[in-house]
Amino acid sequence: MSGFFSPQRTVAKANYNRWMVPPAALAVHLCIGQAYAFSVFNSPLTRVIGITESAPDDWKLTSLGWIFSLAIVFLGLSAAFGGKWLEKVGPRLTMFVAACCFGGGFLVSALGVYLHQIWIVYLGYGVLGGIGLGLGYVSPVSTLIKWFPDRRGMATGMAIMGFGGGAMIGAPLSIWLMQHFASPDSVGIMQTFIIMGCIYFLSMLIGSFTIRTPPQNWRPAGWTPPVVQNDMISQHHVHIDQVLKTPQFYLLWLVLCLNVTAGIGVLGQASVMIQEIFKGTISAAAAAGFVGLLSLFNMGGRFFWSSASDYIGRKHTFTLFFILGIALYASVPAIGASGNMGLFILLYALILSMYGGGFSTIPAYLADIFGTRYVGGIHGRLLTAWATAGILGPVLVNYIREFQIEQGVAKADAYSVTMYIMAGLLSLGFICNLMIRPVHEKHHIKHDDLDKIDSLFPHSKQTDLEKSAANNSHEEIR
Repeated sequence: MSGFFSPQRTVAKANYNRWMVPPAALAVHLCIGQAYAFSVFNSPLTRVIGITESAPDDWKLTSLGWIFSLAIVFLGLSAAFGGKWLEKVGPRLTMFVAACCFGGGFLVSALGVYLHQIWIVYLGYGVLGGIGLGLGYVSPVSTLIKWFPDRRGMATGMAIMGFGGGAMIGAPLSIWLMQHFASPDSVGIMQTFIIMGCIYFLSMLIGSFTIRTPPQNWRPAGWTPPVVQNDMISQHHVHIDQVLKTPQFYLLWLVLCLNVTAGIGVLGQASVMIQEIFKGTISAAAAAGFVGLLSLFNMGGRFFWSSASDYIGRKHTFTLFFILGIALYASVPAIGASGNMGLFILLYALILSMYGGGFSTIPAYLADIFGTRYVGGIHGRLLTAWATAGILGPVLVNYIREFQIEQGVAKADAYSVTMYIMAGLLSLGFICNLMIRPVHEKHHIKHDDLDKIDSLFPHSKQTDLEKSAANNSHEEIR
């Protein structure tokens, strides 16, 4: 089996059609994207004992919110530490481990539901499933970027689009399975976890077995890299360790964290939120449809905004995210109070399109600022911002909501303060994005150091194309 999983076994043969790679990537990302539909489990999980309504010993929504948060935390951590391991062992083994962790996380969570031990569910979906999320997230993205150097933005959007669209499958599948297994003695969630864990494991297994990497120094036929005259698109590379010494990394970290915090807190409670704001109008099935619609815009936004950033620039794209986001979040309480459900849904659809667009645009933003050589590892480290946002967003939404309800605020009005806070966070993100400037030349890798680095780190050796670009840029500096 070790030979089967070796990086050499995944290298494509001559004349391999690179368009065979996206389906393998989507087989993984559409599975792990189920995380965005986890909110459909929240209400049933609060009724595991009471069945029809929450019993005193049932789990509270605030406790359940940590399942999603833990999953995002371990997504960020495993992506940060697994990026370098991915380059060493290749995408096939990484995707296989991701399949074992993500599918296994569902099975462990099913045991937690059966025993009614919340810590086992935390361990299953939160920790083990989160590791599967992170490893499954970085491996297809890295591979697709290598196959599509001529369409980097499109490739990034194509891979990450699948992650955003996972809830379109996960939400209705979850609802259908829970209804199928529901009985007077069960909400059907344990059986649902078991079935979904097996389905996702098999799908991700197919993706890991069919993935291929391009041969060394491969490039599309007839393609040469374009010459870009833009001071925000660097022609130099910054070492992965040197990146941590630049202010740009931390500003980009805050840009991603603040953008994600605003979106992820709402997304994690989307199903419960719309049922409470429009009580009596939205059923559980309709709420699942709302989550699926948000997933559609989350998915479409990842492809649309990342592609648009190739024309208007990454910095301008994030400026739009923050300006529009501030206006939309500030409008949500009034729209919800008016009872205009159509406009309410439209606002959140736009918000989630920009939330998804932030994920697909940030890898290209990193490549623009720090160069392409270490962008995979840098991207993994930056995803710790996602892990942080995975805690901040749901905690803000869940605990502020709980506090207001305890103070006598109606459930339908318990999200207003949170929306204004989210708008404030986006204002901070707007300022951070405005402060981003090109990296100072003192952080650039010098031409004379390139070969030394190659000898020390052969697994990250530059392609001839990258060396040529570095040589040309070095000559221009001299």
